[in-house]
Amino acid sequence: MSLCAGSLFNLANGLLIKMIRAYPSPPVVLASIHRALSDSGHRSPAVLDVLVDTYKKSGRVQDAAEVVLMMRDRGLAPSIRCCNALLKDLLRADAMALLWKVREFMVGAGISPDVYTYSTLIEAYCKVREFDTAKKVLVEMRERGCGLNTVTYNVLIAGLCRSGAVEEAFGFKKDMEDYGLVPDGFTYGALINGLCKSRRSNEAKALLDEMSCAELKPNVVVYANLIDGFMREGNADEAFKMIKEMVAAGVQPNKITYDNLVRGLCKMGQMDRASLLLKQMVRDSHRPDTITYNLIIEGHFRHHNKKDAFRLLSEMENAGISPNVYTYSIMIHGLCQSGEPEKASDLLEEMTTKGLKPNAFVYAPLISGYCREGNVSLACEIFDKMTKVNVLPDLYCYNSLIFGLSKVGRVEESTKYFAQMQERGLLPNEFTYSGLIHGYLKNGDLESAEQLVQRMLDTGLKPNDVIYIDLLESYFKSDDIEKVSSTFKSMLDQGVMLDNRIYGILIHNLSSSGNMEAAFRVLSEIEKNGSVPDVHVYSSLISGLCKTADREKAFGILDEMSKKGVDPNIVCYNALIDGLCKSGDISYARNVFNSILAKGLVPNCVTYTSLIDGSCKVGDISNAFYLYNEMLATGITPDAFVYSVLTTGCSSAGDLEQAMFLIEEMFLRGHASISSFNNLVDGFCKRGKMQETLKLLHVIMGRGLVPNALTIENIISGLSEAGKLSEVHTIFVELQQKTSESAARHFSSLFMDMINQGKIPLDVVDDMIRDHCKEGNLDKALMLRDVIVAKSAPMGCSSYLAIVDNLCRKGKLSEALNLLKEMDKRGICPSENQCLILLTNLHTSGYIQEHNTVLDNMLCHKWLQKDSKFCNSAGDNLESVNAE
Repeated sequence: MSLCAGSLFNLANGLLIKMIRAYPSPPVVLASIHRALSDSGHRSPAVLDVLVDTYKKSGRVQDAAEVVLMMRDRGLAPSIRCCNALLKDLLRADAMALLWKVREFMVGAGISPDVYTYSTLIEAYCKVREFDTAKKVLVEMRERGCGLNTVTYNVLIAGLCRSGAVEEAFGFKKDMEDYGLVPDGFTYGALINGLCKSRRSNEAKALLDEMSCAELKPNVVVYANLIDGFMREGNADEAFKMIKEMVAAGVQPNKITYDNLVRGLCKMGQMDRASLLLKQMVRDSHRPDTITYNLIIEGHFRHHNKKDAFRLLSEMENAGISPNVYTYSIMIHGLCQSGEPEKASDLLEEMTTKGLKPNAFVYAPLISGYCREGNVSLACEIFDKMTKVNVLPDLYCYNSLIFGLSKVGRVEESTKYFAQMQERGLLPNEFTYSGLIHGYLKNGDLESAEQLVQRMLDTGLKPNDVIYIDLLESYFKSDDIEKVSSTFKSMLDQGVMLDNRIYGILIHNLSSSGNMEAAFRVLSEIEKNGSVPDVHVYSSLISGLCKTADREKAFGILDEMSKKGVDPNIVCYNALIDGLCKSGDISYARNVFNSILAKGLVPNCVTYTSLIDGSCKVGDISNAFYLYNEMLATGITPDAFVYSVLTTGCSSAGDLEQAMFLIEEMFLRGHASISSFNNLVDGFCKRGKMQETLKLLHVIMGRGLVPNALTIENIISGLSEAGKLSEVHTIFVELQQKTSESAARHFSSLFMDMINQGKIPLDVVDDMIRDHCKEGNLDKALMLRDVIVAKSAPMGCSSYLAIVDNLCRKGKLSEALNLLKEMDKRGICPSENQCLILLTNLHTSGYIQEHNTVLDNMLCHKWLQKDSKFCNSAGDNLESVNAE
């Protein structure tokens, strides 16, 4: 008490600091001071002021406010000066709730507000955007006779300008002038800032003249706001003029001014100009720092100048300016956006090597980038890596991973991460749910998707348009129109903004399924809402009407579009032409095509494809190729679908000459595919043109195109229809001989698969076994024999004996004897003539032991009799061999 009474406030403050350190509880400290005041009879608020100031100086502004509020019950109150300072500090700390309580305390304690109190209250009301209340405070000041000053008006004008209420701010400028106050530099600065933020920089610039007339000199902040305003409006030339003006006025631009210019130039894509400005900064002794370089690096990535971004990074390091975490974050994000997450990963390693610790903003684009590329496994590795180094993934990281996993069908893993994020205190948002729902729908799990939608609604989250679109598409796929209707109603109930995109999906799917009545109901809904359907909506309707053969109504849609100012584009006409072609009306389709040219529209690949397809379907191959040549002449490049249509046409017509021409064209233009070739094979085989088929086969194999299972199936089917299945093995051998070693292995594997699947008759397989044995291919013969045994099918006697012969020649006598036993067990009894042929072949080839053993077995199985002429012949042969 005595220190304050003697105005020794610094000493008093020091003593109180020790006291609040010893007694951390504010109520205890206040109670002690209250006792001391009561004992001494001292009523001066100086001690209380010092106490409040001490709490504030210790960084305990909230405790300072609590101490003041506790004074009410003790009949104590600090001075108006102390209260004003506390209000200002609470305003700076954004502790608005405590600020209003302290204001209530002042009213209750009878502390009359002064001009400083009112100024702080006006600023507080402006901060919480209660501008009407702020104006009432100004009125109250006048009513109480509290002297209004420039500061009070400036606070209100600045608050209004910050909120965008610039016109009202100008009204108070006039009001202050009427009150006899003169606007100062702060007044004009606030108004200029407000105009610039409202994209009215030219008006803001005009205020400079007014300042000049009032002999007020704009400072660097005023000029910086003007420059920033012009840059935000994309007027770089005017911004640079302002630089010249400020220098001429003796105001030097600071680094912030230059950074604003750099930021604006980068956003406008004027990267060369930004680079020149960087050099100028160095010349003007405004040394660029990491922030400046980051702005330009970010600009380069935004405008796809990756090479320049890396060049600037090197330049930055050479200048002794170290890149920070944000620098690497920009570069990693840029690389991931351009589809190069691998290079981004290299940068991550580089930054950690330099001792910089990546944060979630660095890892997030990597996770998102790998997911976008479809490499979700690597995205999971990155995610796990960040958790291992104690970087907590944020919501964006989880959302990216959940969506990435769901997109490739790994929904079970998505669900685990969904649970994990909630365990870590992160609440899923609509994007999280969107990813998971997309995954369930992709996997056909509608029930789980619907449960998630309900869970969203239960937690107060509204499904977004992406979720609803996914649901609608799924219901359309499952032909559940009732669910489509209920989902659409739910969208309306949830206040989802329905635009042409959503309406377009509804109309497209309804039209595609032929439900034109429902499609037109949706069209009526669009018009009822005052919207104009776009060209995509109309093209879907035209396509649907054409499919339902309602040509008249389809043409009526074209007329309606013109009346509503929607110009039909090539998509609409394509839908019309395609519909006419599908219904077989090629001549009418050609008339529509000619009308397109008359309207100045340019036909595209889709237009010609529809006409070519239509011509092929009615068997007019010559017209199809005429259109194809016309398409080439107009500079339109055919796509794979055009060739697919033409090959199907040639296939149906059995036109080998055109087919050969088409194959050459496909190879020439890089569209040769085995699927297109299979169309030709299928058609030729069905028409029994097997020689033509094989000729095609030789041509494509000669060009390096390897047939697949469907090719072989089509050929076998064709041979079967032609009664030439016996040729299958010949063709198979030919395929193997005329291709590379790897292709031969491919055919062998393919053929075995087809035999296993029963696509090649077993009698053909039997023939193949004998052929393999003739060629000495025992392994292949045994492989085919295993297939027959596995299917419990009988193998021909001659095939058995052929294998026995090969086994004997390979020194596998015991296996040969086992095979003879198998024959006996299966009841397969060779004729005496067949036995003699086998024995004679072995004998004449010098396999005497094998001959004798096989002969004994044949006698044992009673396939031969000892006194038969065949045994005698075999014996005579044996004697003659021994004599030699």
